[in-house]
Amino acid sequence: MQGSFNSPNSHKYSVILPTYNERKNLPVIIWLLAKTLNENNLAWEVIIVDDNSPDGTQEVAKQLATVYGEDKIVLKPRAGKLGLGTAYIHGLNFVTGDFVIIMDADFSHHPKFIPQFIRLQQAHNLDIVTGTRYRATSTPSSPDAQPGGVHGWDFKRKLVSRGANFLADTILNPGVSDLTGSFRLYRLPVLRHIITETVSKGYVFQMEMMVRARALGYTVGEVPITFVDRIFGDSKLGANEIVSYAKGIWVLFTTV
Repeated sequence: MQGSFNSPNSHKYSVILPTYNERKNLPVIIWLLAKTLNENNLAWEVIIVDDNSPDGTQEVAKQLATVYGEDKIVLKPRAGKLGLGTAYIHGLNFVTGDFVIIMDADFSHHPKFIPQFIRLQQAHNLDIVTGTRYRATSTPSSPDAQPGGVHGWDFKRKLVSRGANFLADTILNPGVSDLTGSFRLYRLPVLRHIITETVSKGYVFQMEMMVRARALGYTVGEVPITFVDRIFGDSKLGANEIVSYAKGIWVLFTTV
């Protein structure tokens, strides 16, 4: 189930939400986040890191701050598109929670899974919990997990994603089933440490974070999630990112 916690939770959860042209998606994802976190009696904030979106994303973020409160919705924009990894680094400068959640703003990641992340972390005192599209059960085991999956992708894209994760898993042995996922819960000090060790940019950043976590001895759990392809806007994944991914696997294999 996705329900409330049995005992009070004294932690604060900071969601870092990188955005670029997410004007249509932002109000709904913020509503879902607020609903989920409030229903579970969790202290929270959302750090919106916008890369100078031309579609008015920042104006929408400012309006949301007036609705939910400036202590809940914190807009910290940047001058332009500077990469996903550096967006998290930028957002970390402003978090006030002791746990950090990273996720996408385009509904690929539904906030309903966040309570499962937190319950698994608390049950096993984990450093990191990551969402996985490719497992039927959580690790360590949890009774409320449902099989993960992907919706909105054609067979070719699913095959490419599976193949990319299989290649990375075979070569790097990271200990997780979904290296390219970007829906995760971190202890704040752990995230700060791993980021200082991480050198990749863009989409390879997520993969390197998990490889570095294993090399540094941090404990990682996985929760199956349902990944849904973005509803509004265009996917930011292109040929350049695919080439960078392949190069990233080789660099990590030879350096970590």
